[in-house]
Amino acid sequence: MRNVCASATAPDMENDARIRFETLLDERAQTVGTLLRDILDRNALPGEIVRPGRLLDAMRHGALNGGKRLRPFLVVESAALFGASARPQEAFRVAAALECVHCYSLIHDDLPAMDDDDMRRGQPTVHRAFDEATAILAGDALLTLAFDILSDDAHDRGGASVPPAARLALVRGLARASGLGGMVGGQMLDLAAERETPDEAGIIRLQAMKTGALFRYACEAGAIVAGADESDRERLAEFGSAIGLAFQLADDLLDLTADAGHLGKATGKDAAAGKATLAALHGPDWARSQLHGLVEQASGLLEPYGERAAILKQAAGFVASRDR
Repeated sequence: MRNVCASATAPDMENDARIRFETLLDERAQTVGTLLRDILDRNALPGEIVRPGRLLDAMRHGALNGGKRLRPFLVVESAALFGASARPQEAFRVAAALECVHCYSLIHDDLPAMDDDDMRRGQPTVHRAFDEATAILAGDALLTLAFDILSDDAHDRGGASVPPAARLALVRGLARASGLGGMVGGQMLDLAAERETPDEAGIIRLQAMKTGALFRYACEAGAIVAGADESDRERLAEFGSAIGLAFQLADDLLDLTADAGHLGKATGKDAAAGKATLAALHGPDWARSQLHGLVEQASGLLEPYGERAAILKQAAGFVASRDR
């Protein structure tokens, strides 16, 4: 009888856990959004001359338009895994810097020369709400702002500051994750895939760069903020790589199967552009099976941390099962 009752309540328990996780995700997103709103203030900082109003409005349009803020969430929770929850302000600033890079990439990715999208997160893309030149500059400004945030230690007064070597590692890590050998390089490979279809290994490589690099950085950055040792940093980086692949695979699956109105952006773009994806190559059922395996791989990497890693394990499951 106990087994029957336990079986009957298991789905309810799973649903409750998901609700709690999504509530925490939303709380973290709101905190990051508030911080970004403060950073994107109209008052010029020392060393700046003036912040042009139209440019700032475009940056705010691209960065303050909602979204799950998954990458910032991973920074904060990875830092908390190693005891940084007692001084979360630095983790949130790193999270905000990473989100600036992510939002810049979306603004540029939506441009007519790239994916040519009219909608992002249920509202007009920046080049539609403003114009193409302003959208390019808004992306440029968000990218450079990210490194301003990471390198600025003025907010550390009276608190536990990140040591200079760790701050340098954060700056260098974001530059490499977002640049030539990371996200931007992956975007280049993605454009090339419209002309020459890559093989499966090529698809995995470009997705590990285009999408996975920032997820990898997010998880390792949290460990760096918390002062974790090299082995823990590498383990968290591998965890980030696994869920980065899961995120892209889930995204490709949604592009194949989801409704554009529900998703808040266009669907079927990859097929229309002639791009090969793993989901299209092997089919939705294969993709779902792979997602399950990636979640198990990611969760296995966190086993040494026991219950402390419960939230990050939930994050892996959420990434793989998201419906938008």
